[in-house]
Amino acid sequence: MDLGLSAEENSDQTIRRILSSYEIGAKIRQLRLKKKIGLADLGSHTGLSASMLSQLENGKMIPTLGTLARIAMVFDVGVEYFFGSTGGKQVAVDRAGSRVRLPEPNGKPEPFYFFECLGFGAQSKSLSAYIADFPFREVGLPVAHAHDGSELMYVIRGVVRLQMAVEQLELAAGDSAFFDSSSPHSYQGISTEGSQAIIVTSPPRAI
Repeated sequence: MDLGLSAEENSDQTIRRILSSYEIGAKIRQLRLKKKIGLADLGSHTGLSASMLSQLENGKMIPTLGTLARIAMVFDVGVEYFFGSTGGKQVAVDRAGSRVRLPEPNGKPEPFYFFECLGFGAQSKSLSAYIADFPFREVGLPVAHAHDGSELMYVIRGVVRLQMAVEQLELAAGDSAFFDSSSPHSYQGISTEGSQAIIVTSPPRAI
């Protein structure tokens, strides 16, 4: 499986990079200063050392779920508080080379495509976006999938075959397709040089 990790980054470093986007340390510090509690006092309430709390606040240490639960109880917030948006950021930046690349289907020797989630650090998203790479596959049939809502595919490079329940389309670079994603559909790259597309999905509209 190709997770898109650089040779210099191991799995622990990847987890640290992803969790750092939630700015957990800054949120702990905000709660502590709002309550006017010193590090030593917070330590006595949580059973954690002032040194550890300082490292957590400065982003030098990633807290465990148990540690977050202790801190959350002191400030009377839920653990989910640390993974939500504080409203301080208006833009979530997704740097090239920082995303995890996942195969679909997972665990197969020759996946039909690889995808990367765009805007991973954004909170309360009303849509999801992905960049997908489609290697050329001459044999086998991609597995169809379906999900509630709508979907838009825009082909950047090559040709992608979009198979719907009753329709088959070939989309070339610059082509796009918008459809009801509750209908079973699948993708297949049919260009020998490989294909690439942006895929955007949105949940169903509330009635």
